[in-house]
Amino acid sequence: MAKVLVVDDEPEIAELIARQLRQAGLEVIVCGTGKDALECVRTGHPQLIVLDLGLPDLDGFEVCRRIRRDPATGHIPFIIVTGRTSEMDRVLGFELGADDFVAKPFSPRELALRVRRSLDRHHPPAASGDLLVFGELAIDVPGHRAAVLGTDIDLTATEFRLLTALAQRRGRVQTREHLLAEVWHHGETDGVDARTVDTHVRRLRDKLGAASNLVETVRGVGYRFEA
Repeated sequence: MAKVLVVDDEPEIAELIARQLRQAGLEVIVCGTGKDALECVRTGHPQLIVLDLGLPDLDGFEVCRRIRRDPATGHIPFIIVTGRTSEMDRVLGFELGADDFVAKPFSPRELALRVRRSLDRHHPPAASGDLLVFGELAIDVPGHRAAVLGTDIDLTATEFRLLTALAQRRGRVQTREHLLAEVWHHGETDGVDARTVDTHVRRLRDKLGAASNLVETVRGVGYRFEA
């Protein structure tokens, strides 16, 4: 049974979320402050965090930063559920690695589905060693090869690094700046800006053909590999 940590300082909302998640077959821990959340993450070992931003002690974004900085907890996915819905809040949330951003008021059933979807994304795909398989697409990481429907596709070194960077962080939004820093080697970035990523993503999608829908655009933020 997957364990979910719900962090919200409004007890009625926290219990509403918890009840719906339990009905969906999940184990739930509830806490109402940022400090309690950090302690629950360390001791409760949740597989996912549902996090409000307006906490009474620590800002929700600060809770995210501390969780991400700790090597023991940095891998845990989280979904932001908040009444703060400005574009800046959404962008910052995704930059910090949020899987999803849900505005209050929300549908408890829809939130439970989003939680389930996020948990499913973070289970390893059908894989053997360094072979990643996502439906029609197979990526042989050490062999530096990718195939769609069993046919190899001709990728440049940069396109292959871009595809691998997205696939290995499936379900998580990657900003253009992050991809630029990770995919382009030092010395290759002279005269290159973040919009270069857009051009390479377009070329990559063209080559992926039937599997092109795996690479999603998150408007105003970057890209996400949706397995």
